[in-house]
Amino acid sequence: MKRMVLYLTSIALLATIIVGAGSISASKLSKIEQDIKAANEQIRAAEKIAAAAAVEAQQAEQEKATITNKVVNLELELQNLMSEIEKVAQDKHKTEQEKSAKEEEVYITGQELDAAIAQVEKRDELLQKRTRLMYSNGAVSYLDVLLSATSFTDFLDRFDALQIILQSDREALDQYRVDQELVEQKKIEVEEQLDQLQALYAKLEAEQASLIQKEAEKETLVAAYNAQANELEEHIEELEVISEEQEQLLVGLASEISKLNAEKKRISNPYSGGKLGIPIAEGYRLSSNFGVRIHPITGVKKAHNGIDFAAKSGTSIYAAEDGIVLISKYWSGYGNCIIIDHGNGIWTLYGHIKNGGLLVSEGDSVKRGDKIGLVGSTGNSTGPHLHFEVRKNEVPVNPSSYLK
Repeated sequence: MKRMVLYLTSIALLATIIVGAGSISASKLSKIEQDIKAANEQIRAAEKIAAAAAVEAQQAEQEKATITNKVVNLELELQNLMSEIEKVAQDKHKTEQEKSAKEEEVYITGQELDAAIAQVEKRDELLQKRTRLMYSNGAVSYLDVLLSATSFTDFLDRFDALQIILQSDREALDQYRVDQELVEQKKIEVEEQLDQLQALYAKLEAEQASLIQKEAEKETLVAAYNAQANELEEHIEELEVISEEQEQLLVGLASEISKLNAEKKRISNPYSGGKLGIPIAEGYRLSSNFGVRIHPITGVKKAHNGIDFAAKSGTSIYAAEDGIVLISKYWSGYGNCIIIDHGNGIWTLYGHIKNGGLLVSEGDSVKRGDKIGLVGSTGNSTGPHLHFEVRKNEVPVNPSSYLK
């Protein structure tokens, strides 16, 4: 609403300003002075709105940059999380295979233990039977075998043979018992290893679930940050519209002041054609041309109304032609800015001048080649350079066709 009132007031002001021809009377001069004063007041009001919008836009850009940085870091964390999840999944799969193999080993070891126990029991039973037979009165007892010996020597031989058989059975039984103990120990070890693998598998499952939860939380956070960044981008675009509206208003007011000043103080040598002088003498490079480009700050396609001369901070800036200084102040996104009126509707604009680098004042007459400012990086700028525009009847035109 404030912008609309200002705009309508300015239009009303512009509509009531009438520049006369011929000699200037005292009353007319007074009227011109009043109109200039009123226009300057409107300019100051518009500059305040533009400056406030620029500050707010800068804060929004900084906030957006912070959020963008957070999103970049979160996406990097997400990539790391996904790598961790993949690694845990691989470890889990490997552990599951080892667990299955170990379960099979437990089963086989159990079978081996059952077989060993059966052998021990069988050998023990055989030994017990033989021992009983040795002292039994049965027809085929070991005692009968001994007593049926034909001689004492035969008896001893038979007794030794029986002792060897019994000793062999005992040794076999002892070995089977040793084998049984080894199998039992092996089964205990395999079962312990299986318990460890099961514990590891459970741990990996819990770790995987935790990582997946973290991934979901970070994705939610990324979505929230992206939503904030989009809101800030929309707000920045709204502020840019305000800045552009104020810039158009300032151009209109400056045009009227130019006409009033021209009436009050005629430009001695108005521009009538020909090439303008290069505003920087040396030590520069053309970093951006006139036309549509990707804005270096917002990253959005936008018209670039001039050409940029990249140069060291403090490099001298020169007037492109004779004229009267129309603007010499901090002006919206241009930062410290000088506008020179060369007459016949031709202006030149010099933007992003360093603080303390405005070397001329509004109303000053300058000659072509006069030093008027110093290169800087004020306003919407990513580094030291001179933004140079040529405007014909307030409309930006390609400066290249005007320069030597």
